[in-house]
Amino acid sequence: MGDIIYLRMKKNLELSSMQEVQLKDIAYISTTAVSKEKLESIPIYRITKKDKNIVIIDSFLILDHLNSIYKNIEIQLIGPTQTIIRIKKNNKKPAILLVSAVWVLLFVGAAMTIMNFHYDVSMQEVQQKLHYILTGKQNEFPLWIQIPYSIGLGMGMLLFFNHWFNKRINEEPSPLEVEIFNYQQDLDNYVNYYENELNDTKPPL
Repeated sequence: MGDIIYLRMKKNLELSSMQEVQLKDIAYISTTAVSKEKLESIPIYRITKKDKNIVIIDSFLILDHLNSIYKNIEIQLIGPTQTIIRIKKNNKKPAILLVSAVWVLLFVGAAMTIMNFHYDVSMQEVQQKLHYILTGKQNEFPLWIQIPYSIGLGMGMLLFFNHWFNKRINEEPSPLEVEIFNYQQDLDNYVNYYENELNDTKPPL
């Protein structure tokens, strides 16, 4: 039985522009046939200014390239068949004033949404009736119910998004993170499906 090289393509990665892509950048390698360091340093593609935001490297092209270099060696492909390279642009950091304006806009929008929801469901009347049921007295502003409710609403939002600034509250992903992950999966599948339309030519090896 001949020597074997095992390759597992990375599903996606992010690299800078004007960078040479080596085999170790886009695939995990396991082999005893040849020097692993030499195999990992094989150049696969060079990112240039012509590349826009995405480059897709197909495993078949890599197999063909490796077969032309190493004779009498079997190459086994495991896992994904393509690697999506997203080209990282050197974007400037957004201005503090712009970030602050967006933050205020989102904060006001979220506050208006919550208030409109409470108005639609007559939350204040519900709390007044609850106060009357528990105490037998009428009170237009039952603060002993409204204040804990407001604090609980804020705590519930923190637990829902599972983040306090950059810190995660627990290990479980939030529903928003799951939706973002599913969106990224669908986007990757779309890019793979329309590979020939998004790239004029195949990446040269």
